[in-house]
Amino acid sequence: MRGRFLNLDFGLLAPTFVLNILSLTTLFSVNIALFRSQLLFLFFSFFVFVIFSRFDYRALRLYALPIYIGSIVILTLLLLFGSQSRGAVRWFELFGIQIQFSEILKPFLIISLAAFISKRKKDVKTLLLTLLLLTPLVLLIYRQPDLGNALIYLFVTVLTLFTTGFSFIWFIAGFVLIAISSPIIWQFLHEYQRKRLMTFINPTGDPLGASYNAIQSIIAVGSGMILGRGIGGETQSRLRFLPERHTDFIFATISEKFGFLVSVLILVCFAFLLYRIYAIFVNSPDKFCKIFCIGCFFAILVQVFVNIGMNIGIVPVVGITLPFVSYGGSSLLASFIMLGLLSSISKTYKNREVLEIR
Repeated sequence: MRGRFLNLDFGLLAPTFVLNILSLTTLFSVNIALFRSQLLFLFFSFFVFVIFSRFDYRALRLYALPIYIGSIVILTLLLLFGSQSRGAVRWFELFGIQIQFSEILKPFLIISLAAFISKRKKDVKTLLLTLLLLTPLVLLIYRQPDLGNALIYLFVTVLTLFTTGFSFIWFIAGFVLIAISSPIIWQFLHEYQRKRLMTFINPTGDPLGASYNAIQSIIAVGSGMILGRGIGGETQSRLRFLPERHTDFIFATISEKFGFLVSVLILVCFAFLLYRIYAIFVNSPDKFCKIFCIGCFFAILVQVFVNIGMNIGIVPVVGITLPFVSYGGSSLLASFIMLGLLSSISKTYKNREVLEIR
């Protein structure tokens, strides 16, 4: 048992351990009930991480098609029978626990994406087929409505395709097509989504309405200065001027409590984690593993960029969690499943190196 435990990839676990400590400390100061719940989520997610780190990734690749079909079925059932909260239907409720499948499905759909791309030529047909297969998933998530996660799926897929060697010209053509179609796309957005985009262009246009979240977040980040106001000394988060202080805007909460230096520590942890994923990518034994690593790399990078970006006012406000930091069991579980699979790949190439030496 000790040997198996030591065989875990601590290069992946170390930065996430620091991020989770910061998350739990912040949640403890915000709400003790949230702290207890997140701590239970963390123990369960780590247990799942250990299980997935023992999986043979080659076996998972065989289930790429059932994973894709199952994802569409689950997301469809979610719209029909899901639990509604704040006008959105994003959760199944099981024994009092809300499960958000648009989060949990992320690592599994990266498996399907990697399996599909790795078996095909990098031509325009494969590009269009991949985007066609992605469309029902994005539409089902958008219908919840969950624009944030719908965009994450889209961005991760496009960036993965771009990085794996598809022609740059095709992406330029797609960007031009989206730009031309933007008036049509605008009509399909919900009213609150349009307002968020407009307030990004003019942040002070509606300070008590659509701009409120972004303005309060920027104030919270700025008021923390270098060393922060300390636990109990903050104003925006403690007095609840800052909305969603434990989920979407937890970075602003941490910045106000602990200051710029701790905010930089969060960025350093994510940079170290992404570097470790890149190292696994470089040493991966086959094409499927490499594409899966790229997908995981961008899944974390895009979420971090969008979440922190909207906290400091450089990205429009959308419902995106900060991996390993924001409160929420589904997001935490999905992130640890991803790390478990990466750890499995890392262990495979390490074992291969040992066999070659012998």
